[in-house]
Amino acid sequence: MVLNERITSIAPSASLEVEARAKAMAAAGEQICGFGAGEPDFDTPEHIKAAAAKALANGQTKYSPTLGIPVLRKAIVTKLQRENGLEYAPGQVLVSNGAKHSLFNLFLVLCREGDEVLIPSPYWLSYPEMARIAGAKPVDVIGKVENGYKISPADLRRAASKRTRVLVLNSPCNPSGIVYTPDELAALAEVAVERNWTIISDEVYEKIVYDGVKSVSVAGLSPEIFSRTITVNGFSKSYAMTGWRLGYAAGPQPVINAALTLQSHSTSGANTFAQYGAVAALEGPQEFIARMVAAFTERRACLYERLTAIPGIRCVRPMGAFYMLPDVSSFGVPSHVFVQRLLEREKVAVVPGESFGAPNCVRFSYACSLKTIEEGMTRFARFVRSL
Repeated sequence: MVLNERITSIAPSASLEVEARAKAMAAAGEQICGFGAGEPDFDTPEHIKAAAAKALANGQTKYSPTLGIPVLRKAIVTKLQRENGLEYAPGQVLVSNGAKHSLFNLFLVLCREGDEVLIPSPYWLSYPEMARIAGAKPVDVIGKVENGYKISPADLRRAASKRTRVLVLNSPCNPSGIVYTPDELAALAEVAVERNWTIISDEVYEKIVYDGVKSVSVAGLSPEIFSRTITVNGFSKSYAMTGWRLGYAAGPQPVINAALTLQSHSTSGANTFAQYGAVAALEGPQEFIARMVAAFTERRACLYERLTAIPGIRCVRPMGAFYMLPDVSSFGVPSHVFVQRLLEREKVAVVPGESFGAPNCVRFSYACSLKTIEEGMTRFARFVRSL
């Protein structure tokens, strides 16, 4: 049986692979300290669950419009205007089965065979594979650890070619936790305006920021940037709704129309009663987010202190999301081997940096308990002393 080469050439998701292996070991009785999962360890707030349950009880069990139910798209438009300074019509918003699905739609719609997509690294591991599936070539724009992993306009210009068509921006960033300032984002976006590129702005971690840092939407920085940017967001991270699978894209009407057509032939509309829960997430109490971020702040401090106390570790302090990306190259072990040995010897699960364009690093998620962080770091320190 012959398979599609575009599919057989892409790599499985390393983070999901690590998480699956860790769960299998835990099910077999192993005491695992898991730092692989990219999801908050909090339950979805009760008012959101209640809204979905009410919709289910009221018979909201039929297909939803492919674009998304009108009341949710209206709520998203209001949110984008109020919080991000972005003015969209409801028809410029497409609700999908998670922000990952929104991104996948956009890569397929925007990329043509042979196009190049600029992706600042370290990057979320699915961006390059999505580009490849669309027939495009992902091009790393390398953020150096000494620069806090941030890239500059000069880095973009050096990486670009006549085939460049799309620039991906992710702030706050998975896996590094960096957050670009408005001036830094504007400088990067101005290169896209100058070169006539489209910007995909992944803002799914926008509400998880620390130390008074504010996450801004790049599309709101100028009319010229707005006209060429598609903003992607979702409910998984901010509202602990990972299993609900709801995300959205907002942008120029021709792009949304094309993504709508694509989605109509793949998944159709997102889960109907889950969308009513998403309305409650946007329109209901928001205090849950502050409580969750306060817990992440405490965990971040603990993990960073424990990591940077280990000789040979270099680590950029994250200002957003819930990941840390320590450089472990001083131990002389390739990242993927380091991760395998760490799991086998100490039952600590982290994700290899190769998958994120950071081969010298491993990724920790601190979306886990303080107890797990404390015990995991004791094991981690013991492991690196043995190398």
